Amino acid sequence: MNPGLTKTYIADGDIPARAIVKAGSAEGSVAVATAATDAIIGVSERLDAADGDRVDVIHAGIVEAVLGEAVTYGDFLTAGALGVAVTAAPAAGVNAQVAGMALSSGVSGDIIDMLITLGQVQG
Repeated sequence: MNPGLTKTYIADGDIPARAIVKAGSAEGSVAVATAATDAIIGVSERLDAADGDRVDVIHAGIVEAVLGEAVTYGDFLTAGALGVAVTAAPAAGVNAQVAGMALSSGVSGDIIDMLITLGQVQG
């Protein structure tokens, strides 16, 4: 892991370790991202955070992410249920927010390195 820019936020709900996160309900807060349409801003550090706790979020660099399905090295990844990383594969004409790129292949439950690459892809 080689995190770059890290910032501390307030957890808007419980946030598991290594979860993809989105902007929270208030400025300065983050919540678990659970869909490809969420406003993804980074990945939580390697510690769980309870609602209202401080949580470190990595915005740039190489991070550890928990997979929610099988992915292949080089896949663009987005948020799935509980903030896990899943392949960003939107339907034709649909946009998906991207959290990063898989730096190795893996299956659901694996922890892999992901290069944070915030952006959007269109199917």
